[in-house]
Amino acid sequence: MNIEHVQGKKAGKLMLYALSTCGHCRNTRKLLTDLGVEYDYLYVDLLQGQEKEQAIAMVEKWNPDCSFPTLVINDSKCIVGFKEADIKEALKL
Repeated sequence: MNIEHVQGKKAGKLMLYALSTCGHCRNTRKLLTDLGVEYDYLYVDLLQGQEKEQAIAMVEKWNPDCSFPTLVINDSKCIVGFKEADIKEALKL
């Protein structure tokens, strides 16, 4: 699986599941980048076969509706959609 890593300051373990064509996903990535935090992301729509099935299963674990973006923080909290205030609060920024 081609999980991309973005360098930045540590704000916990951040994993963003996104779609390459999604405006809300793009906004979430931009927010995380603008905040300067380190995070990983995966464009689920660019995967195929078993990798795509595995990625969807990971998203559904946190977000049964399998909607995007899905941001998982420290393997304990999930924010679905572009929710700037919720993301900043969760990251304590």
